[in-house]
Amino acid sequence: MTKAFVFGKFLPFHKGHEAMINFALSKCEFLTVLVCCSDKESIPDTCRKAWIEKAFEKEKNIEVRTFNYLESELPNTSESSESVSKIWADIFKEQLPDYSLLITSEEYGNFVAAFMNIQHIAFDIPRKIFPVSATAVRKDVFTNWKYLPESVKPDLSIKVVILGTECTGKTTLTEKLARYFNCSFVLEAGRDIIANSNSFTFGDLYLVAKEHAKRIDKTILADNPLVIIDTDIHTTKSYSRFTFEKELEISANIYNSNKANLYIYLNNDVEYLQDGTRLSETERNLLDLSHRQVLTDHKIDIIEIKGDWDERFEKAVEQINKLIAKNGQKHWA
Repeated sequence: MTKAFVFGKFLPFHKGHEAMINFALSKCEFLTVLVCCSDKESIPDTCRKAWIEKAFEKEKNIEVRTFNYLESELPNTSESSESVSKIWADIFKEQLPDYSLLITSEEYGNFVAAFMNIQHIAFDIPRKIFPVSATAVRKDVFTNWKYLPESVKPDLSIKVVILGTECTGKTTLTEKLARYFNCSFVLEAGRDIIANSNSFTFGDLYLVAKEHAKRIDKTILADNPLVIIDTDIHTTKSYSRFTFEKELEISANIYNSNKANLYIYLNNDVEYLQDGTRLSETERNLLDLSHRQVLTDHKIDIIEIKGDWDERFEKAVEQINKLIAKNGQKHWA
């Protein structure tokens, strides 16, 4: 049986890696993907391993392993030199003693295979099939978003949630921001499931929570890493407390879907408009206090925005631009 391996940092895993692994699977009976993770990298080995496993969950002849190392003790795996290749070849030989084939998209694959006394097959070294590298993704995730597999996108998406009590312009602002940034958006599920804020059941709130999370999960797979979200699970939990005086118990998966990078909270200092389906103005203002308390209880840091509609938009754009500017540092530092 021909046993082959590929190795790399997969920081992040992209479609070029995916194509290389598919190519490697066609050349062997069993393939090991070795994820090499140093102590200086912020994205954990478990996350990178999960990206690849998810992408190849239907393949039976593949395994994904991780190898953690200290940069004070070992050189970077991506360095292209014979001396570095010799060091890593010894490690690979120890980790994978009965493997006879190495697949890489790097010139140094020849060095590593020679030191291991095994065969090397190169795959698309010029990167003509997928003109992308992990370095390019780290530098500009927006331009290279299309090169990320669906298994990676949820972890690298940039989610902005617009919060606030009723009639503070959340939906209007969500749509306006999405047009401005040319990105995807998620409208609140509550307005579709609960037609009137004065008449709904406790069970309806579970339907809202599940549907809203489902919409988020679908939207983050779109063509832009930035997603603007109209309300979130904390609002649903607040309605539960406010209306039924009981806690809405939510699964970890729903919480993870709702977890955002930025929470913008719209102050209720705007004109109240009753359309016949909303709470009274007094209740709407009490709901505002409930929302804030739920967010405090869940340790959610908010950026509060006041002012007229134009001021809210301008301030939101400013906050989102700040988030985008530091996004690279957030993901890769």
